[in-house]
Amino acid sequence: MERALECVEASFRAQYSGEATNRPRQRILLPHSSLHYMAGSLPGDNLMGMKIYTVSREAFRFVVLLLDATSGAFLALIEADHLGRIRTGAASGVATKFLARIDAARVGLIGAGRQASTQLEAVSRVRKLSGAKVFSRTQSSREAFCREMSAKLRIEVEPVETAEAAVRFGDIVITATSSNQPLLFGEWLRPGTHVNAVGANMASRREVDDATLERATLIAVDDLAQAKVEAGDLIQGLAALKRGWDGISQICGIVAGAQPGRASRDDITIFKSSGIALWDVAAAGFIYRQALEKGRGKPLALFEK
Repeated sequence: MERALECVEASFRAQYSGEATNRPRQRILLPHSSLHYMAGSLPGDNLMGMKIYTVSREAFRFVVLLLDATSGAFLALIEADHLGRIRTGAASGVATKFLARIDAARVGLIGAGRQASTQLEAVSRVRKLSGAKVFSRTQSSREAFCREMSAKLRIEVEPVETAEAAVRFGDIVITATSSNQPLLFGEWLRPGTHVNAVGANMASRREVDDATLERATLIAVDDLAQAKVEAGDLIQGLAALKRGWDGISQICGIVAGAQPGRASRDDITIFKSSGIALWDVAAAGFIYRQALEKGRGKPLALFEK
């Protein structure tokens, strides 16, 4: 996670400076499965690549194709399920580093599924946490999650019976679900809370309600072009509030120090994460270099020069 945080933060700086290219996700939706693909480049690291994945009732399948940005040579094909979860967690960690109060110590987490563990781990690397409270729909899954993360992070991670209990507890609130309807309500947020909204990366889905957006002093996204297509929380919420996108920031500008972040202790800040290809390319590049250095991985005849 420490290396993922470094890779993602560096990709944000490259994104802001114009030394990177990000292409928003494209989707092909079929009756029984779907195909998703997204691409980006980091010329400063001599890398470009694409993540492609399928979703079906049977399984989620992810790979990153990594290429040399100068020669166009194929470098690696990397299984990217865990890579995707760790880079998404790292992005929330970076957003928390730059937007949450410096003394933020308590996390309220909604969700105990595929993305939740790396979200909590990443936040624990950028703030000294005293505890976390977790809600998910299934009691057994949230209890198992809390046992696992308490042992892993060495903090008290407790299951709670409602999303409201988790949110009211947190200085940092994370939503990591596949919900179609809001499950975080603005009236629950205490002044000074930072929110990482991680799920709802389709226009038809939402995790946060209109009041959450209305109370926020600052809303930042990972990529504005991609958010306008698939950040359902903002697409629906801004329309309901009769607000445009002019007040929405890109987190890369805040990370680069070119745009202001939190202005006061009482500000409510939001990072709406959709998940962008730049993070995959940055993380995959690190993995590729480590594999070469340590003699790991399997040669593929397809990639032979």
